[in-house]
Amino acid sequence: MPCHPRASAPAPAQPAQAQTRDALAAYEAGAFDTALRGFAAAAREGNRLAQFNYAMMLLRGEGTPARPQEALVWLRKAADNQMTHAQFTFGDLYERGELVPRSLEEANRWYERAAQGGHVQAQVALATNYFTGRGVPRDYAKAFAWYSRAASAGDGGAQYIVGSYYERGEPGVVDKDIEQAKIWYARSAAHGDPGALAKLRSLLEESVRAKAGGSM
Repeated sequence: MPCHPRASAPAPAQPAQAQTRDALAAYEAGAFDTALRGFAAAAREGNRLAQFNYAMMLLRGEGTPARPQEALVWLRKAADNQMTHAQFTFGDLYERGELVPRSLEEANRWYERAAQGGHVQAQVALATNYFTGRGVPRDYAKAFAWYSRAASAGDGGAQYIVGSYYERGEPGVVDKDIEQAKIWYARSAAHGDPGALAKLRSLLEESVRAKAGGSM
């Protein structure tokens, strides 16, 4: 499925924007030949959404035999055009070693570009790599900072991790704060995470027991 306009910042004005919109409609109707031509024309005009979607069609062989090396060229154009999802996709390709040599360092560089632009998946990927020390020196402070940004943007998994940071505290990074832990576990639970709900219940029960013990 291609990206839609809301997945990136404002695109160039007509006619490339109209071409891209028409190509999206054609793609969703299954008219891959028409979509491919439309994305190609708008991509050459500099529309980054068209550049990304054209790259994906070339990569998957939709409306054309697969042309992976040409796909990489257009994906790079979209990424250099500050399309965060293209930057994240490059990071993912480098992490998996697909179409490009595997390089965790290069993956993290692309994730950081996308993360700085507000791409939530990239923020989580970068945070996780800082947390585990994959391709970067292990850094719990940077991991917490990126998890926090993703959590604030509404990512349920990141909200759970932020809650766990507050539950246990991390020296030099964040003080233990059970009330903050409850807040972030509650937000994660609202996304349907059963583990977050169990954590929240446990902390609430501990609070009740502590109050009951203090009043005796």
